[in-house]
Amino acid sequence: MIKKVLVGIDTSEQSRAAQSFAFYLARRFNASVLGLHVIDIVSIEGPFFHDISGSLGLEPYLDLASRMREAMSERGRALLEAFALAAGREKVHVETILDVGVVPNQICERAKLADLVAIGHRAREERFSTGLMGSTAESVTRRSPRPVLIACGPFREVTRPVLAYDGSPRASKAMGAAAEFAASLGVPLTVVTVARDAKLGEQVLGEARSYFAGHPATVSFELLPGHAHEAIVGYLKAHDCDLLFIGAYGHSRIVEMVLGSTTEYVLRNSPCPVFLSR
Repeated sequence: MIKKVLVGIDTSEQSRAAQSFAFYLARRFNASVLGLHVIDIVSIEGPFFHDISGSLGLEPYLDLASRMREAMSERGRALLEAFALAAGREKVHVETILDVGVVPNQICERAKLADLVAIGHRAREERFSTGLMGSTAESVTRRSPRPVLIACGPFREVTRPVLAYDGSPRASKAMGAAAEFAASLGVPLTVVTVARDAKLGEQVLGEARSYFAGHPATVSFELLPGHAHEAIVGYLKAHDCDLLFIGAYGHSRIVEMVLGSTTEYVLRNSPCPVFLSR
């Protein structure tokens, strides 16, 4: 049961979508929200140390870094104040934290205090980086000790959630989260399994049917042909789905570098928010 949602706060549109999602879940689950803004220590110390300290000496560098940190702290406090005011308008109980450190590290550390982490698909500082998902989001999804909701695009209420189920232990955890959401939000859930062998696919779907037998949620089941990563994203786009539940990464990082990962592909290409269960 979700009782506290940690949301990462920055100035990006994606962060605002994550904030809206956190408020929405807080209202529906009677939960509180913990707003976190991290002053990125790498932005302060990394470039300045290498580019300035060598030519100007240590003292000017320390003075510039100090002023930079103060300015970023002031901006962070303003962001959190605006976040708290928005929560008040939504009648949601919130707490705020201003941290200094490596952004994904601090998010994962603070995640221990929550039941769910909500972050934007890409931070403002990463809007010109390569790939479709920011490095912060990717790092958090791999390392967070709690489930992660990756928000993208403008927020909209959940009416067409989908569970991607492959029979793995991680997918089973995602199934539990999807069942809780569907029942609590009063929306129908679609369970999809992708298999090129129809018989094997029906066996996997049979497991899901057994799980949901007698469950209060309204659930439908679909077997999709093709490759899992493409079939899942294609289904989300074709049916205008608004939330996907999926299990966390199933391989080691080294294996994924060589073979790829269904989870990673879906996270990078999903047209809707993704709830990553672990």
